[in-house]
Amino acid sequence: MSTYDLVVIGGGSAGLTAARTAGRFGARTLLVERDRLGGDCLWTGCVPSKALLHVAADVQAARRAAAYGLPPVSGRADLAAAMGEVKRAIGAIEPHDSAEALAPYGVDVTRGAATFTGPRTLTGGGREISFRYALIATGSSPALVPVPGLAEAEPLTSDTVWELTELPQRLVVLGGGPIGCELGQAFARLGSRVTLVEAMDRLVPREEPRASQVLRERLEAEGVTVLTGYRAESVDAGAVHGPGDPLPYDTLLAVTGRRANTDGLGLEAAGVELTETGHVRTDGRLRTANHRIYAAGDVTGRSAFTHLGGTQGAAAATDALLGVRRPIDYRAVPWVTYTDPEIARVGLTADEARETYGDTARVHTLENDRLDRAVADGRTEGFTTLVLGPRGKIVGATAVSPRAGETIAHLAAAVRLGWTPSDYARTVHPYPTYADGPWHAALADVYARLARGSGVIRALLGLRRRVSR
Repeated sequence: MSTYDLVVIGGGSAGLTAARTAGRFGARTLLVERDRLGGDCLWTGCVPSKALLHVAADVQAARRAAAYGLPPVSGRADLAAAMGEVKRAIGAIEPHDSAEALAPYGVDVTRGAATFTGPRTLTGGGREISFRYALIATGSSPALVPVPGLAEAEPLTSDTVWELTELPQRLVVLGGGPIGCELGQAFARLGSRVTLVEAMDRLVPREEPRASQVLRERLEAEGVTVLTGYRAESVDAGAVHGPGDPLPYDTLLAVTGRRANTDGLGLEAAGVELTETGHVRTDGRLRTANHRIYAAGDVTGRSAFTHLGGTQGAAAATDALLGVRRPIDYRAVPWVTYTDPEIARVGLTADEARETYGDTARVHTLENDRLDRAVADGRTEGFTTLVLGPRGKIVGATAVSPRAGETIAHLAAAVRLGWTPSDYARTVHPYPTYADGPWHAALADVYARLARGSGVIRALLGLRRRVSR
């Protein structure tokens, strides 16, 4: 039986980061992966979706080029060529997540399923293995909502949509969250007739209501039919049925949720418990009920983001091997919907802040028509919002604009560090950029506070005048 300091189950973002961290410590580390290293992010999530969005943006730009005297472009894009660009991106990144890339860290890699056989033992890739510590980082998979006929219709999911070789004529997307909106916009720009269906009363319902409205208007302007408050009642081989007329489709894409990958892990033998939602139960240190076994990433239900999964993986490996706690500030985790415009958020929305802090919560919003870069680009439909809590600290922010994902990074630091708008405004920002948005919103708060204290300021100014005579 082989013995390791840390056995990592799953080679996605959380698992790869944990394995590299352990290897850097000099720990004897094994990573067990049943499929492909890189996880959903590389193969079916972040990388392919962003590559497809890039292609779709190029196609959309070409369609608008006639306004500048170039020959008009119309028609449908070649999906096979677009998917070729997706494969190029995956192929360029894949080597960074390979077993060969892990070897310099001293990490062993075993292919095959892993199953716990006891509190400190498991089988992996046909081997019997004992461990000091283990990390479950098996991720999640698409889950279908229980609509009659949906499973039988065999819809595409975010895992299988990449198998398409021909552009759908009529595409119905079930699910108006970030993934559904991103893929719906991409296929519409490539030339599909897209209907986007969301059961809640607005798209991306976790975001600021205004952000949902801006995105809806943009999608509809690009020809997407958006149906919110629409609950599918049944599905057959050619249509989705619900309120009103049936929604016919040639291709159906369901992005209605995900479930944790825990089947076959033998968790009961290891003394690992699940939550009511089927995720691995963890404490504040990411330990399971068996404190020799940790969990990180999607499988915990705490994270749906690659960047947070990697942070959790590093924290779990450090806690297990060194006994050094690396608390994760979940209040300051940013997320981005990579539509056009992008919607980026960190911390609390305005409504959440008011529920939490009551009248002490304040909100400052700057419209993009006040942003010189947005005016220059002709992209004034977005906005930036700063949400302030007690003592005027920034507790949340939303940016809606092109490249809002880049803008939100600095705001995430502001939330984590407990900055006030004055702290944020003291950092000089480059001009003209979309990052000017939060800077000017911060300045607006500073000027408002100055106005409230104008009597004191005028008295101080008068004193200085008398002293300097």
